[in-house]
Amino acid sequence: MEAQQDKQGLMTAHYYLLRISQVEEREVFKVCLEYWTKLVAELYEEIQQLPVLDMPLLSLTGAPSPQSALVNIPLRKNMYSEILSNLRVIMIDRMVKPEEVLVVENEEGEIVREFMKDCDTITLYKSMRECLVYLTHLDVQDAENIMSNKLTKQVDGSEWSWNNLNKLCWAIGSISGAMNEDTEKRFLVTVIKELLGLCEQKRGKDNKAVVASNIMYIVGQYPRFLKAHWKFLKTVVNKLFEFMHETHEGVQDMACDTFIKIAQKCRRQFVTQQQGESCPFIEEILNTIEIITKDLTPQQVQTFYEAVGYMISAQPNKNIQERLVILYMELPNAGWDRILAQISQNLDVLNSPENTKILGHVLRTNVAACNAVGSGFSVQIARIYVTLLELYKAVSQLISNTVAREGLIATKTPRIRNLRVIKKETLKLMETYITKAEETSQIITHLMPPLLSAVLIDYNTNVEQARDAEVLSSMATIISKLGAGITNEVPAILNAVFECTLNMINKDFSEYPEHRVGFFKLLRAINQHCFPALLSLPPAQFKLIMDSIVWAFKHTMRDIAETGLNICLELLNNISLQDTATANLFYQQYFLNLLQDVFFVLTDTDHKSGFKMQCSVLQRMFTLVESGAVQAPLFNPSEVTDPTITNQRFLREYVMNLLQNAFPHLQTAQVQAFVIGLFELNQDFTKFKLHLRDFLIQLKEFAGDNADLYLEEREAEAELRKKTEMENALKIPGLVKPSDLPMDEEE
Repeated sequence: MEAQQDKQGLMTAHYYLLRISQVEEREVFKVCLEYWTKLVAELYEEIQQLPVLDMPLLSLTGAPSPQSALVNIPLRKNMYSEILSNLRVIMIDRMVKPEEVLVVENEEGEIVREFMKDCDTITLYKSMRECLVYLTHLDVQDAENIMSNKLTKQVDGSEWSWNNLNKLCWAIGSISGAMNEDTEKRFLVTVIKELLGLCEQKRGKDNKAVVASNIMYIVGQYPRFLKAHWKFLKTVVNKLFEFMHETHEGVQDMACDTFIKIAQKCRRQFVTQQQGESCPFIEEILNTIEIITKDLTPQQVQTFYEAVGYMISAQPNKNIQERLVILYMELPNAGWDRILAQISQNLDVLNSPENTKILGHVLRTNVAACNAVGSGFSVQIARIYVTLLELYKAVSQLISNTVAREGLIATKTPRIRNLRVIKKETLKLMETYITKAEETSQIITHLMPPLLSAVLIDYNTNVEQARDAEVLSSMATIISKLGAGITNEVPAILNAVFECTLNMINKDFSEYPEHRVGFFKLLRAINQHCFPALLSLPPAQFKLIMDSIVWAFKHTMRDIAETGLNICLELLNNISLQDTATANLFYQQYFLNLLQDVFFVLTDTDHKSGFKMQCSVLQRMFTLVESGAVQAPLFNPSEVTDPTITNQRFLREYVMNLLQNAFPHLQTAQVQAFVIGLFELNQDFTKFKLHLRDFLIQLKEFAGDNADLYLEEREAEAELRKKTEMENALKIPGLVKPSDLPMDEEE
């Protein structure tokens, strides 16, 4: 139709579609949007295909002059220019709320904080954003003019309404990156100045809250502009600090969320002394931190501290960074010191809910700060470490005494739950610090012995309901970080937590789910990083470890079953690297039972999702036997009639008997062909996996839906599709939100 001489019919159809797109019916609009996005993407792609020689100065996202250069080239977009201009207006007028905006108008016309995310709206926003980015690329000047005119009408009051301003600002925020830097600068300077003026001009808390939320949304979407323009960045951040005192619902939350987003993207600007400034801005923030945060809730304060921590992490000079951290933590430390001094005089201070809440808040603030600052947080850890462990012990003793006196019901009371928060946050703080640390030798020598002493005895002696799962997960993380350096401590860790936790989780597959996950995470960390510690265990305890691994991969919870199979595979790999005597002892004692258990989960329909890892374990086991790595006989020589039998021949017969007994309906020839394949194909994982899958599909137990057997392929396909979409989107400026862009080195 585009090729015909008379295009009136085509244009009329598009004008009808524009009118339909204005109908206040979301499902109809979605159908129209799908067509518009396809059209504008094609028009954009057509320009991208033009030879560069035809457009010596062309920059699609540039100033208006290159756009006019395109007028003389016979492009499809020129034919649709008027329709596209109308479409830009409709897209702005129909724009839906991005997920970053927390301040909304409810059904009663009140401005409130949004608590529930609307998934349909978020999906629609992403589609509209994509369409609007393409529309901006196709004519930057027109997009800028439309938005500027609409903003002028908001400021002069001729079209002022919460709804109109929201939709316009959401549209402006959604095209971040679609203009070149010069155009973006000119446009944004105008937009932010107008909005700041509007905020001053409007009266009434609701009006101010709406304008404030829009300012915060827009500035959060343009980190590139803020990075390049220090004065605007400083003005914006000071405005955010003002909004942190605004008690209207949602405004403070949004101010903190925007602040952390800006801090992550522009962190270096805050620790560098800018032209015309007497000191880096971070110092101004730290000197006024009490005033800035005095109206914030504890959760908001923690977000604020995390944001400032990202700034401090960008300071390359370690001495200056240390000084900043000391200043940064002054306020939390004052509260900490005050309550700890009272506790040293009288333990009853911990019975006050007010005090335990303050301690919990201070610890959470430390965790947020440590997570952001990283290894530079060591000066703060050194300052509070001794009192931190003393508090942990005191709280542990208090909990144990209360449970002994009042029974298990005590663990459900608010007082005990507040005390347990202190323990959990202490563990989280140490886990975070050790994970971020660069120098581990000092940690192994000085920090670990008192930490283990405080934590392990308490965990071991406590009643089941009062044991913190965080002990297990933090020990796993610490072992993963410190590696072989902490091998000598592993037996003590296992003695304290292994059997008592196993007794909590081995009665069924559901009780204590967090302890369950932490327990197997810990086992895996020890197996990966401190394997010699496992070999040094007494035989009875090592057998318990093996039973636990089997128990893990027989779980119906997918993540635990997968962890169990991973531990099993890594254990087999570790054993194969040991001396012959050690390896042979293991194979003789555990190989056949392990093989039988893996075949059990492989042929159990409840464990289909673990198919890939089950294949990996079986492949490794058959490779070990086929290659001759298993040197000791897997059979009892006195029970075998053929003196020349080898492990390879024995295993074939063993697996055939195993499968024929388990699946009597299978013919002998089927089983034989399958077992021969296990030995012949174990050098090629793909063929080995296909061979196993073909066998399973033959089983009547697997009749029906076998989608989980193809889970790996589906996940790989989805991952590839996601990666390809991201790569394609990154080629089009603005199509990927700033927060989703890959972090650059500075960040």
